[in-house]
Amino acid sequence: MERLLHYVWKYKLYARTAFLQTTQGEPVQVLDPGLPNNDAGPDFFNAKIRIDNTLWSGNVEIHDRSTDWFVHGHHADRNYDSVILHVVGEANREISRPSGEMIPQLVLQVPETVRKSIDWLLSRETALPCSDLLAAMDPLFLSAWIPALLSERMERKVQDINRLLQQYQEDWNEVFYVLLTRNFGFGVNSDAFEWLAKRLPYRFMLKQRGSLFQLEAMLFGQAGLLEAQYADAYYSRMQQEYRFLKQKYQLQAPDWAAFKLLRIRPGSFPHLKIAQLAALWHKQDSFFSIILEQQTPDAIRSLFQVMPSEFWKTHYHFSYASAPKEKPLGESSLNVLLINTVVPLLFAYGMHTKQTAYCDRAMAMLEALPAEQNAVVRLYVQAGVPVKHAGESQALIQLK
Repeated sequence: MERLLHYVWKYKLYARTAFLQTTQGEPVQVLDPGLPNNDAGPDFFNAKIRIDNTLWSGNVEIHDRSTDWFVHGHHADRNYDSVILHVVGEANREISRPSGEMIPQLVLQVPETVRKSIDWLLSRETALPCSDLLAAMDPLFLSAWIPALLSERMERKVQDINRLLQQYQEDWNEVFYVLLTRNFGFGVNSDAFEWLAKRLPYRFMLKQRGSLFQLEAMLFGQAGLLEAQYADAYYSRMQQEYRFLKQKYQLQAPDWAAFKLLRIRPGSFPHLKIAQLAALWHKQDSFFSIILEQQTPDAIRSLFQVMPSEFWKTHYHFSYASAPKEKPLGESSLNVLLINTVVPLLFAYGMHTKQTAYCDRAMAMLEALPAEQNAVVRLYVQAGVPVKHAGESQALIQLK
């Protein structure tokens, strides 16, 4: 039954005529079901769901029955604090986060036609169901389709930015800070990095930007990564500095870390990414305003070329050392940040201020950047679809 619920949720195959609502009677609108999670933790991450009049972004867990939440120990696992909706076949008990806060539940109604066909559907589920047909598609048709798909993707990203603008009273600097921090999670840790940005207001970062060590202390502390005990002088000093800053700014930090390490290469560990993020804000002031003045991807890329503090030359993580190596942001990481942060913000800013030159600059930047190298893009390449630049890779990600 649970596998059936996973499939129906993933492809939004529940009865469209049905009125989705929580067990408490609140209306539910699924904007994005999220991405399947093959690692430890909730079943789908990065979902976007409107419950009543509130838009939620986070993770979704699926079970046959509500009581499975407790059978699997999720009520005591801090990795499930990020769950915004519990999808079940049968709601037989209320559930809560480890903090005790209740979690909304949705009983998913599976259409009978899907239920009867599920064995056939599951046996034919592939990452790219149309892969056998793409190679035979008329290239002219595909080339005409790409701009439409890219427009859809930009529209969706602009909507996300507009929601942040509403939340932060149209403060573009704060929105840039939140979006940039989120994208330092590079997919698997994006939600955790966004929560970090929202727990550490931009104005506090600006006040301490003169000290790289204090920026690191605030970021690591608010990320919940200073709760362990390591026999290291740098780590102990950072704990002490964070206690001072936490008191100074009345910060509320989690007593756990939501970041994932499973199947992540050391160069992408959240610890190193936070150190790089601290170095970036230490170097840059009025960052978004500076970006608005730049005309080329190379000029913007140069703004992101920073070196984390000396400790990270011999570490990827607090708990063990590595061979000495400089650890700036790599070229592929820089390109991802430009594609997912700078481009949509430039486009949204142009739309918001009615200055189309910024929109044109954003689209030109996508054509100047190389195509992304990720699992989705590789599927299309293997199916015979040529991908020449980031604009085309973004369009194909939108199609997927």
